[in-house]
Amino acid sequence: MYREKRSREFYLLAIFFAVFVLFLYGPLSAILILSFQGPNGGLTFPLNGVSLRWFANLFETQAVGDFGGSFRRSAMLGIMVMLVTVVVSLLAGLAFRRKFIGATALFYLAVASLVVPSIIVSLGIGVLFSQLGLQPAWYSSAFGAHLTWTLPFGVLIMFAVFNRFSPAYEEAARDLGASSWQTFSNVVLPMIAPSLIGVGLFGFTLSYDEFARTLMTSGSFNTLPLEIYGMTTNVTTPVLYALGTVTTVFSFLVIAGTLGLIVHLNRRRQRS
Repeated sequence: MYREKRSREFYLLAIFFAVFVLFLYGPLSAILILSFQGPNGGLTFPLNGVSLRWFANLFETQAVGDFGGSFRRSAMLGIMVMLVTVVVSLLAGLAFRRKFIGATALFYLAVASLVVPSIIVSLGIGVLFSQLGLQPAWYSSAFGAHLTWTLPFGVLIMFAVFNRFSPAYEEAARDLGASSWQTFSNVVLPMIAPSLIGVGLFGFTLSYDEFARTLMTSGSFNTLPLEIYGMTTNVTTPVLYALGTVTTVFSFLVIAGTLGLIVHLNRRRQRS
C-alpha cells in the first residue's frame, strides 16, 4: 500500500506543536502532582508521601490568605463582567449592522484599550478614583477595568457573527407577519445563542484570571489572582499548589459546561 511521504514542514510543525503542549501543560501537570504531597511534603519534588491534606487545608482557617473570600469575589466579578459583556456586545453588533455617522471612529475607540498596556489602564483608573475621592473596590473600579478588556473582544466576536448572518431570515419572518421583537426573539436570538454563550465564557474567563487590570483597582480586598500572587511570597506549603489545582479544575468545568450547552443548543436547533 502506497503511503505518502511526510514533508519536512510537517515534522517541523509537529515538533513545534509538541513543544507548545509541553510548555502549556507541563507546569499544570507539575502543580497537579505536587498538590498531592504528603503532610510533611514541601514545594518541590520528590513527593514525600501522597495525601489530600493540602486540599483539606484550603477549608481551614489560614494564617495568611483568604481563599474563600477571594474566590467569591473573583466569581462574582466574573459573572458581572460576563453579563454586561454579553448585553453590550449584542447591542453593539445589532447597532453596527447599519451605517451611521461616526461608526468607524466609535469602533476604533471601543477596541483601543486592547493596544494599551493593562497596567496603564489599571493605574489610570486607580488614580482617577483617588482624584474623585472614591475608594477603589473590586465591584466598581475593578469592574470597569475588566470591562475595558472584555468588551472589545465581545464586540469583535459579535461583529464577525453578524457579518455572516443573512438578513433573509428576518425578512422571511416579517413577511409572515412577525413584529420586530418577535423576529429578534424567535429567529435572530436562537441562531446567535451559541455565539452569545461563547462571548459570555470569554468575558468570564478573561475577568476571572485578570491580574494587571485588577492590581491597582481592587481596593482593600483581593481577587483570586491577586491572592495567589500574594501567597507566592509568604506561603511555604503545597496548599498553594492545591489552590492552583482547584482553580484549574474549576476553569475546565466552566469550559466543559459551556461547550456542552452550545452542543445542546445546536442539536436542538437542528431538530427544530
